[in-house]
Amino acid sequence: MKTLWGVDLGGTKIEGVVMNAENNEILVRKRIPTEASKGYEHIISQVVRLIDSIKEEINIAPTAIGFSTPGTTDPTTQTMKNCNTTSMNGKPMKADLAKALGVPVELANDANCFALAEATMGIVKDVLPDAKVVFGVILGTGVGGGVIVNGQVINGRHGIGGEWGHNFFEEDGVMCYCGKTGCNENVFSGPALQQYYKKLSGNDLTMKEIYELHQAGTDLHATATLNHLIKSFGRAISSIVNVLDPDAIVIGGGVGNIDMIYEAFPKELKNWIFNNRKVETLFLKPKLGDSAGVFGAIELVRGY
Repeated sequence: MKTLWGVDLGGTKIEGVVMNAENNEILVRKRIPTEASKGYEHIISQVVRLIDSIKEEINIAPTAIGFSTPGTTDPTTQTMKNCNTTSMNGKPMKADLAKALGVPVELANDANCFALAEATMGIVKDVLPDAKVVFGVILGTGVGGGVIVNGQVINGRHGIGGEWGHNFFEEDGVMCYCGKTGCNENVFSGPALQQYYKKLSGNDLTMKEIYELHQAGTDLHATATLNHLIKSFGRAISSIVNVLDPDAIVIGGGVGNIDMIYEAFPKELKNWIFNNRKVETLFLKPKLGDSAGVFGAIELVRGY
C-alpha cells in the first residue's frame, strides 16, 4: 500500500497524518507538543519522535514527508525566514529534517498549505473542480495568503509568493513587526479590527462579540468596524484580483467565520478592480478547518 505522510509543524503542536494514497483514507493521526521554547534542535527531535511513533504504530515507513511550517524556506539560502517560532529563523530546516528522518521532505508555509489543501481536497474541488487559479487567505491573528496554480504552490523567487498580509495599505498606519508601516495585517486582522473598535467605543471586545453586536443592530461602533473590514479588505484584495484574477478565493482564520463577508466582499471588490461587469470570483468558506495545514503538507509529496 502506498502511503502519504504530512506534518503540520506549529508553534504549540506538531500533528502527523498518514493517508492511503489510493483512496485518501486516514490511517493514523497523532499530535504531540512542539515545546518550541526548548529551541530549534528540540523541535527537530520532537518531529523525529512523532514520526518514529507513527512508524511503530502502523509498521510502515514513509518514502517522503511534507511539512506545513510557520515560515518559509528562502530559495537562495535554503534557510527559514519569517517564522513566528523565531528559533527556526536562519536554520536549514529542510536539510536538517531530511537528515534526521532519512527521507526526502518538502516544506511550505502554513498559508500555502491551507490554500493547496482547499484547492485540491477541500471546498474548491467541491464547488469549482476545474479552477485553475486559487488564492487562499488567512484572516485571523495575522493575515496571510497562498497562491495555487494548476494544483501547484507558487513560491516565487524569494519564497514569499502570496505574502499579501504585508502589502502596503495605510501610509499613516501602525508599525508592523516586519519593519514597515500600514501593512494589511495591521488593518484587518482580528487584533487590528478589535483595536479599531476599541478606539471608537472605548471597549475591549473580541471579534466574535463585535460581530454579534453588529448583528443585533444595537452598536453603531460594531457596525462601523464591520464596514471598515469590508471596505479595507475589498480594496486590498483588488490588487490580487487584478494581477492573478483567481477563480476562487478561500477565506480561513477566525475572521473568515463571519458569514456576511461572503456576500459583502464581492460587492466591495467591484469598486476596485479593472472589470466592467459583475464579479465572478467565488469567495468561499473553507471545508477542512484545522486539518488544512496537514492535508496541504500531504499534497506537497503526492507526486513522490
